[in-house]
Amino acid sequence: MAKRPKVNPNEMSFLDHLEELRWHLIRATLAVVVAGIFAFIAKEFIFDIVLLGPKQPDFITYQILCDVAKSVGLDESFCYTEIPFSIQNRTMSGQFSIHMWTAITAGFIIAFPYILYEFWRFIAPALHENERKASRGFIIIASLLFFIGVLFGYYVISPLSINFLGSYQVSEEVVNEIDLSSYMGLIRASALASGIVFELPIIIFLLTKIGLVTPQILKQYRKFALVGILIVSAIITPPDIASQIVVAIPVLILYEISIFISRMVLKKERKEKIEVKSITKN
Repeated sequence: MAKRPKVNPNEMSFLDHLEELRWHLIRATLAVVVAGIFAFIAKEFIFDIVLLGPKQPDFITYQILCDVAKSVGLDESFCYTEIPFSIQNRTMSGQFSIHMWTAITAGFIIAFPYILYEFWRFIAPALHENERKASRGFIIIASLLFFIGVLFGYYVISPLSINFLGSYQVSEEVVNEIDLSSYMGLIRASALASGIVFELPIIIFLLTKIGLVTPQILKQYRKFALVGILIVSAIITPPDIASQIVVAIPVLILYEISIFISRMVLKKERKEKIEVKSITKN
């Protein structure tokens, strides 16, 4: 691949910016493809251990729930000896398609820090020197939040949903035989949705920097945010109060952290303006 000459960002035209964006997207896509190839090869680990793990009654989340229930004196209804459903494939290309899409999803998750790096490289030239210094830990923090969210979706939302929905019956005459695409789709959606939701502090930071959000606005709409969080929790979790609270609590904490971050961003900006004014006067 031939090296393209570096162009001063201030002198770039709209088409130059599009060309620059295209190369960043190409490199990010290549990173996802390479990581996806490794995930595709590691089929046994990805499927047997990771994705089919929450279907096993000895999965770590179920063991923790059982231990907590026993420690607070509850009965053993939280201790699972069987997840009563089977997984089946009903289409010729079903298993291969699931293998491909799972590899792509895993590739995206693994390559997420590099995707952020390419995004950062694209926007960094448009930032001032002090803004680049202030955002130095952006990739590390955003990646860490995303991975924590993915793990939360995998270890909390997925097993709660799988256990409830997989064992739910309207009649004993109806046997649960879950389609492979439905099962895998639930785990993928839980992990990715949680990863994106956990980026809330980063999103608020960026929105505050460009002036669309303030701490006052976030406080003013806190009640609406609470309702929205509970609605989202009800959608992505089984319809029982305990599961919804387990999911809602971390998101509420993230919302409060976002208010604090927004306040700190504005405080720092005001401080910098005062310093600039004092330098100008002198």
